[in-house]
Amino acid sequence: MFIPQKFQLSDDQISGMLHDAALAYLITPSESGTLVTPLPVTYDRERNSLVGHVSRANPHWRCASTEVESLAILPGIDGYISPSLYATKTESGEVVPTWNYEVVIAYGHLRIHDDPDWLGEQVAALTDRHEAQQEHPWSVDDAPEPFVERQLRGIIGVELMITRW
Repeated sequence: MFIPQKFQLSDDQISGMLHDAALAYLITPSESGTLVTPLPVTYDRERNSLVGHVSRANPHWRCASTEVESLAILPGIDGYISPSLYATKTESGEVVPTWNYEVVIAYGHLRIHDDPDWLGEQVAALTDRHEAQQEHPWSVDDAPEPFVERQLRGIIGVELMITRW
């Protein structure tokens, strides 16, 4: 993606955006075509990875390979910018509309996690992050343990080990 020099972000700024991101579009080429999965994620700064999970029925996790590069698109804020906002509109009329946006595109290789303990920690962390804003936060621990165990058997952990952004 072309980024004009004046709009390039520092590694710290990108890391901050990844930390704040809630949803990524995970994209992986496969033998049957390109797979795209919207994926709620958390960012593991120490491992420099995006962590989430998908249903076992989702074929995306089966494409994980150190030979195939995946990418995650993490959208930020965006918005239309009208030429009427520029002073030069009345001065010269030489203005055009544009679109301002923030986006991080992270590239790397997928790692798959099928360990129930890893999955339980990932689901709890993701839930706690989003429930923290609720008046009465729900916790995975609020559900019966046998139910949670059954639900965890229906998912696979995915981790994008970021190599560049």
